[in-house]
Amino acid sequence: MLHLRHLVGRSTLRALFLASATALAVGGAVLATQARAEPATAIQTAPFRSDRLSVEVIGSGPDVILIPGLASSREVWRPLATRLGATHRVHLVQLAGFAGEPWSHGDGPFVAPEVEELARYIAEVGLDHPAVIGHSMGGLSGLLLAQSYPDRVGRLMIVDALPFYSAMFGPTVTADQARPFAAQAAAGILAADEAAFRAQQGQTAASLARDPAMREHIIDWSMASDRRAFATAMSDVMTTDARPGLAAMTTPVTALYATDPDGGPPPAMAQALWEREYAALPGVKVIRVDASRHFIMADQPARFDELVDEFLR
Repeated sequence: MLHLRHLVGRSTLRALFLASATALAVGGAVLATQARAEPATAIQTAPFRSDRLSVEVIGSGPDVILIPGLASSREVWRPLATRLGATHRVHLVQLAGFAGEPWSHGDGPFVAPEVEELARYIAEVGLDHPAVIGHSMGGLSGLLLAQSYPDRVGRLMIVDALPFYSAMFGPTVTADQARPFAAQAAAGILAADEAAFRAQQGQTAASLARDPAMREHIIDWSMASDRRAFATAMSDVMTTDARPGLAAMTTPVTALYATDPDGGPPPAMAQALWEREYAALPGVKVIRVDASRHFIMADQPARFDELVDEFLR
């Protein structure tokens, strides 16, 4: 267990949180370039107003909502959204405070309010049990959404996210015990100057993605994010425990997790962690994706597309 706390707590945990933000930022720039090179797909802004998130809509057909992770841009989903847009109506979420999106909430709560806005979006736009796919913090958000509003989510895919991230410090850690670590992480984000923060995000990006282009995106997204929003979201995620609600869930859930013995999560350790943390969720499909770090969609795009297609079928 000490080995797990050291390796996973310091390396994977930092990667999953910080890289989430970093990689998401980088992905935005790269994926936007890719999208411009592909056939144009009709894009529109959803008729929905919120200071917590905005939504871009592509294509027509069954509804799919894509939620990015910490400090990420919706562009992390662009290749997937462009492909799915031929057969689905895709809703690309951008969370406020991340990757250049304005933030007006100071250090107030982050996760719960954006989950409420996602639920409001589904109701106001009139979506009928959409499929939801969330990466990292976006996966946790999707899980909380399905727990609080089971009548609004048809099925859920969680991409490399745990129901309680601080469980990586150990199986008996509680949200209260994680608060000092969360406060320390938030303080470090706020205190770092521009150069130090960029250097930090560069190191984190390497642990979050094998793909060089995605690493650059992660850094760019992080640097474009509001630092207060970044710190608040990080702290909120580290102290949000969705495990108590797992046993009562009825929404079908697929949970993907990454393994990479060459610089990423070791397969045996990652498998034990993910299977343990999702054990209480009835019918969950826990699927391992090898040779990948946190940004599975960039490190293993072909495999990721296969799993998404299977999930949507």
